[in-house]
Amino acid sequence: MSKQSIPLYAADISQFSRSLAKQLSEDQAVPSHLSLMNMLARAAGFRNFQHMRAAHKSGQQLADGVDTAQIDHALVSRCLQHIDADGVMHRWPSRRRVQETCIWLFWAVLPKGKHLHEREVNARLDQVHSFGDAALLRRMMVGLGLLTRNRDGSDYLRVEQKPPAEAVELIRQVKVRRGA
Repeated sequence: MSKQSIPLYAADISQFSRSLAKQLSEDQAVPSHLSLMNMLARAAGFRNFQHMRAAHKSGQQLADGVDTAQIDHALVSRCLQHIDADGVMHRWPSRRRVQETCIWLFWAVLPKGKHLHEREVNARLDQVHSFGDAALLRRMMVGLGLLTRNRDGSDYLRVEQKPPAEAVELIRQVKVRRGA
């Protein structure tokens, strides 16, 4: 297990030392390494060392701008099986969960805030798939709330929202394949 440096900050060193002294006086024997780390963490206001480490890691990820959501890499891998080396989807997946992740690829190629006619949407979708069913993709995006349309198909608009973590990773990997 690798060691991780975790800074220890005490807003009031006097309170910190009183708390640590109290904990040491309760424990008559020399404390173990883990016991001492837990005492230091409790003196700094945490429940234990694990709590302090988790709080530090979360704060560091937020400061770095890292998304803390866990990505299901197996799902992303299943999606990538349907996409060729050029980043073009060559077949539509049969599993619903994979479909719902893959549909974000098509959502991502539609422009933000621009009203499009059905032919324009089809043209953009046809650039990134080769299985020839743009109607399926349009219907699914409308059904999932990723796209709005008039009844006559004259006006399509992409609905702005944050994709799930797996979709973001899939979009990133496909962009790499496309060389974008």
